[in-house]
Order: sequence, then structure tokens, then C-alpha cells
Amino acid sequence: MTIDSINAARAYAQIAQVAGNAQRTDNVADAAKPDFSSLVADAVKSTQESLKAGDAAAASVAAGEASLVDVVTAVSAAEVTLETAIAVRNRVIDAYQQILRMPI
Repeated sequence: MTIDSINAARAYAQIAQVAGNAQRTDNVADAAKPDFSSLVADAVKSTQESLKAGDAAAASVAAGEASLVDVVTAVSAAEVTLETAIAVRNRVIDAYQQILRMPI
């Protein structure tokens, strides 16, 4: 099997076109990425909503309006969310303390 110069040029042009499309896709994806502060704000909002849902479920079971299974599920989800937020906070504090201990 031999590759003539015309087929090689076509293959090269196709590869260049695919590479150009991939690079434009990466630039569009980079522009659409949210910044760190919005990610943190979304995480805090999600945690707050989960905790409120757990509280609302506990209040509804106290009033006799909800099943115990739904309440346990909501409270467990809120607990996991809170533990995750606390773990992230602790890691951020540890990283900050390590930065402070770095020699200048």
C-alpha cells in the first residue's frame, strides 16, 4: 500500500481541521467555566438547602404529617452534607496553616 502525495495532503488537512475544532472547543469550554467564588457560593447554598430540608422533615414528622423513612432519609442527607462541608473547611484551614509555616 503506497500513499501518494495527494492522499497524504488530504489526511494532513483533515487532521489539522480536527485539531483546530478541538482547540476552539477547549476555548469555549474555558470561557464557560465558573470561577471559584461561584463554586463555593453554590456549595454553601446547596448545603444550606439540604439542612433546611432536614429541619423541615423533622418538623413535619413532629406534626405527624410525614413518614419516618422520609425524615430519616432527609436528616441523613443533611448530616452527610454538613460533614462534607466541615471536612472541606478543615482542609482549607490546614492548607492555610501550611502556607503560613512556609519559610520566606
